[in-house]
Amino acid sequence: MISWQEYCLYFRGAVMVYHTLTVNNEFFCVGGIHMMTDSKCLSKEGHNPLAHTWPEDVLAMLIGTSFIGFGMAMFGQAGLLTGSTAGVAFLLHYQFGQPFGLWFFLINLPFYWLAVRQMGWTFTLRTFIAVSLVSVFAGLHQTFLPFEGELNPYYTGLLGGLLIGMGLIALFRHKASVGGINILTLYLQQRYAIRAGKVQFGVDLLVLLSSLFMVSLPALIGSLIGAAALSLVIGFYHRPDRYIAMH
Repeated sequence: MISWQEYCLYFRGAVMVYHTLTVNNEFFCVGGIHMMTDSKCLSKEGHNPLAHTWPEDVLAMLIGTSFIGFGMAMFGQAGLLTGSTAGVAFLLHYQFGQPFGLWFFLINLPFYWLAVRQMGWTFTLRTFIAVSLVSVFAGLHQTFLPFEGELNPYYTGLLGGLLIGMGLIALFRHKASVGGINILTLYLQQRYAIRAGKVQFGVDLLVLLSSLFMVSLPALIGSLIGAAALSLVIGFYHRPDRYIAMH
């Protein structure tokens, strides 16, 4: 039986890794265009030369959600957990057996109200599509790319966390998310300049704390590795002082 002191050491280690590897960069500009999160980089004619076209949005949506769905499929096979609404969906999946994608889709429904009020209809519609695609891709990956045997929880946590993080970045940069806490983190960053990576990491730890007695120690460590890897990707590549091209 693992003591509470040992559990606390694992959590403190994850926090230390995050703060050690996350660095602060100064505001900068490239080619005379300031690179900021809200992408208000308008030319003299009032047009944003960095705005994405709709084919780019569609491709980013498919790539991002497929990455996230694959990472979730890996986590499910290894018995790992993640944070936010996806973590709750995994807990319900492990407890009751219904597919992860179904729980993930249903849990996100209440958050669309906040998305409409704070982020607008365009963001909400794109997020609804993204959540639906992740729910579908998570099942498709398990069907067409079945994993044989047990997956190493530590490597699965690392690779799965990186895949999910890069998938989220693709969605964030095209004015979408996968709902849930991600809506809240984007709102806090946009409204109060609170970095999305730190908020996401804090919420992830709370979800993992609630599951201390529901998973094995290797699965818990692998889940912590995944949470740290995901948050590091978001912390490095989704910054208030860096460019996210949006319409």
